[in-house]
Amino acid sequence: MRNLFGNKALLALMLGHCTNDLFAGVLVMLYPVMKLKFGLTYAEIGLVTLAYSTMSSLTQPFFGHIADRGFRRWHAPLVILWGSVFVSLYGFAPTFAAFIAFAALAGAASGAYHPLGAMNAAAIIDDRSRNRAMSLYTVAGTCGYAIGPLAATVLLAFFGPHGTAALIVPGLIVAALLLQRMRLVERVRAARAALATNAALVRPAWGPLARVISVTMLRSWVALAVLQFIPLWYAALGYDRTFYGPLTTAMILAGAVGTLIGGNLADRIGQRRVVVASLTLLVPLVLLFAGFPGPIAFLTAPALSVASDSSLSVTLVMAQSLVPGRAGVASGMILGLGFITGGIGVPITGWVADQIGFQGA
Repeated sequence: MRNLFGNKALLALMLGHCTNDLFAGVLVMLYPVMKLKFGLTYAEIGLVTLAYSTMSSLTQPFFGHIADRGFRRWHAPLVILWGSVFVSLYGFAPTFAAFIAFAALAGAASGAYHPLGAMNAAAIIDDRSRNRAMSLYTVAGTCGYAIGPLAATVLLAFFGPHGTAALIVPGLIVAALLLQRMRLVERVRAARAALATNAALVRPAWGPLARVISVTMLRSWVALAVLQFIPLWYAALGYDRTFYGPLTTAMILAGAVGTLIGGNLADRIGQRRVVVASLTLLVPLVLLFAGFPGPIAFLTAPALSVASDSSLSVTLVMAQSLVPGRAGVASGMILGLGFITGGIGVPITGWVADQIGFQGA
């Protein structure tokens, strides 16, 4: 693990991933504010998540294909800047339709970065530590996603909805840093490519890839529905953002721990065992989280998140290994199509919550 932290090319990609997912973590904290501003139902709030997730998910195979065919060092910085522009506009949305549009355009930026970053991360790390390295890369994004709700909480508290304008600043800074550091990523990729065998001649295993994507889709529905509705559920229970903001962050950070655990275990005991064990544990933990709301959620929500996210980076590496020579497309499919069910599932779960309440949903 120490050697991985010395990989400056990997660290540059992790920085971009962290910033990209920080912007994604902002959206959920705006839901209570926008619900009051536009008089939205829970199902309509779910449509915002659907717009973001759909654009982020469906565009990823396309951007992965572009990355496989001809990656340029300015692609990743441009995507970070693009995302920061539309995230900064969230608080200025004049209508609900504009809010959905800004979320969709920010989602497309997120969709563009993920296959770019994952493909390059896979190209610059050694095969023997790939699960651990990709878990670190994934955790960088998870940490950014965890910081997002806290950043949004502070900005909303001090400046109101217009505080989202401040998010253009980290976008500009990280885009400039990435533009400089991506030269190193290109050099490392070129050096490894010169030593690699011609993976493009290996026949892709599309059938097993479809099964991996199916598992990821089901896991995504559960994890995203729980995470997205924590602020609304606890607001309805009478808690304020000083409770559900840290709870959301605690859940996301616990997911980062789970990702690291899963990546390390996969290199030791195998990928399939990690995936099966993590999803088996997820069932009783979801029931505990839903059945006992309140302060105990600071124990049950992180435990749920550890179980859920321990398979996150493992399924990404599995997908990349099943279609050699097409890491960008594989990353786009597992990160895009594999997570689209989460976006579709949130409004469905929101509709159920409108009928029977969040706990039952």
